[in-house]
Amino acid sequence: MHDPEVEALSLAGHGERAAVGVVVTHGFTGNPRATRPLGRALAAEGYRVEVPRLPGHGTHHRDLGATRYGDWYGEVDAAVTRLGTECERIVLIGHSMGGTISLDLAARRPDDVSAVVPICAQVLDRTELLARIAPLLQHVIPYVPRDLAGLPTDDIARPGVEEGAYAMVPAKAAQSLLRELPRIRAALPSLQQPVLVVSAPNDRTVDPRNSRHIVELLTGTDVRELVCERSYHVVPLDYDAELLTERVLAFVHDVAVS
Repeated sequence: MHDPEVEALSLAGHGERAAVGVVVTHGFTGNPRATRPLGRALAAEGYRVEVPRLPGHGTHHRDLGATRYGDWYGEVDAAVTRLGTECERIVLIGHSMGGTISLDLAARRPDDVSAVVPICAQVLDRTELLARIAPLLQHVIPYVPRDLAGLPTDDIARPGVEEGAYAMVPAKAAQSLLRELPRIRAALPSLQQPVLVVSAPNDRTVDPRNSRHIVELLTGTDVRELVCERSYHVVPLDYDAELLTERVLAFVHDVAVS
């Protein structure tokens, strides 16, 4: 049965805050189920909100296998372009790979992006054996069970909560992301927009060292941190979801409205 919670969401703003557009992007193999609650909270405050569903996500893992990093980046890039015709300022928020894309886009379009919130974002090279041999393996085994790929199923501390991510990981699609990480890391010191870096010490999917590395690389801007002690990887659906929402709302108001 089709789940409407995995679909993209576009919400009009109201009042003075409608001049601020916010894009909230989900992660690799995931879908908007993890990002819609935060998007709705932002819209309730008056912001103009886009919650995209990245190409190949929220349907079947074989659809993801036919897409690459450029397709996912392009979807967020297009959302920023659309919002640019309606809004004076744009804030990018992204979970996991969505955070990686948000940082990448902020570096490439500094005049169009006012601030960034990467949540448990990947920027370091993956160190698992499977990731190291992926450039060869992708030509032999096109799809790998997510647990073998170092992506635990429903990496959420809160019982009974499901992310709805794919059980199988397309190797070539994953490799397309890994190839971009050195370039994205190299661009981070040039960022000048305010950044709120969100991490979870108990994250089992993206090593928390990634968030620390992001903070260390952001030498030329206003960097703030939020550590979600009670959550695993999918913070927006976990025990710290309320804390995350509260801090994100305060950050967006501070950097884009005040």
